[in-house]
Amino acid sequence: MNPRVDEHLSKTKKWHEELVKLRMIVLDCQLLTEELKWGVPCYTFEKSNVVLIHSFKEYCALLFFKGDLVDDPNGILIRQSENVQSARQIRFTTLQGIVELEAILKGYILNAVEVEKAGLKVVFKKHTELLFPEEFQHKLDENPELKTAFEALSPGRQRAYNLYFSDPKQSKTREARVEKCIPQILSGKGLND
Repeated sequence: MNPRVDEHLSKTKKWHEELVKLRMIVLDCQLLTEELKWGVPCYTFEKSNVVLIHSFKEYCALLFFKGDLVDDPNGILIRQSENVQSARQIRFTTLQGIVELEAILKGYILNAVEVEKAGLKVVFKKHTELLFPEEFQHKLDENPELKTAFEALSPGRQRAYNLYFSDPKQSKTREARVEKCIPQILSGKGLND
């Protein structure tokens, strides 16, 4: 048990009992090292991230970093969003739900450790060329400085902006998002920097 995780959990109000129970289940597997990464309990095997425990407004979850490689005979692994390639979650909204799945969860955790032991790697799909919404493409065409700054961003930052700009249904909203982000792009920052 890592004292930093003890401290983190002692400050957690929402989902406290559920997070403590998930922690005990992971630690009972006795194969993982407990750390605090990204502000949440993270469990590693030989320095490779295997699983973490995190919470959101509507649920708490176990997240498997290589979840798409973990066997899912119970069909309980969930892809967090369509843009997530590898990680998968098992979500909970009650302590009872965790207690009922304890043995199954340990099996999933042990399988995730076996994935690491076997050295299995996730094959990430290649991203094709980005298709920008016309509101952003127009700004790139009319402002060479913006285009240069955007092209200097990492591919991940470019994709994040493109998803953010493309998401709204109304042109007015897309345009407002583009305008709001131009200074950030010009300063070389990503959407969430």
